[in-house]
Amino acid sequence: MMSEQEFADIVRRTKATVLAAIARNLPSQYRHAIDDIAQETYIRAYRSLLKHHYAENGKMHAWLYEIAKNETLRMMKRLGHQERIAEKSVREYQEPARPDDIPAEFTVLVGKLPLKYRPVVELAVQGYSEQEIADKLNIPIGTVKSRKSRGKDMLYKILKKEEVEYDRHCTIRES
Repeated sequence: MMSEQEFADIVRRTKATVLAAIARNLPSQYRHAIDDIAQETYIRAYRSLLKHHYAENGKMHAWLYEIAKNETLRMMKRLGHQERIAEKSVREYQEPARPDDIPAEFTVLVGKLPLKYRPVVELAVQGYSEQEIADKLNIPIGTVKSRKSRGKDMLYKILKKEEVEYDRHCTIRES
């Protein structure tokens, strides 16, 4: 049985290798998933180590690199699927008319968000409640809450990065 300290030591020694594998195989549009991929990589490695299916010490980096690469490909597939669902939801459920008081610049900024956050943020800005958004997009309310929160954080970073002036019309209503 592997101790917690032994596994923590493996993580410490191989973190750079795992992150390099992820960075090499992950398109920039999915960079927000790096932490999740690294976590999944180490979970998979830990389970394998518990079953004594592991590489020799000298091959640990190569073994973890392969796991990280495979986890990256899995995540890309999952995120791509989520994007397709989000696109379909937007096409099917989003009303074509936008309120006149939402600035066009804000719409451009929302367009820079990862696809799965866009419809939630757009509907929140239009004044829909979290429950209405959940019903409209046919997703759980917990998903709406997390996407709305993460979307707001991403928008703030985009605004800060681009030094775009931010006015009160661009706020997202809290439910």
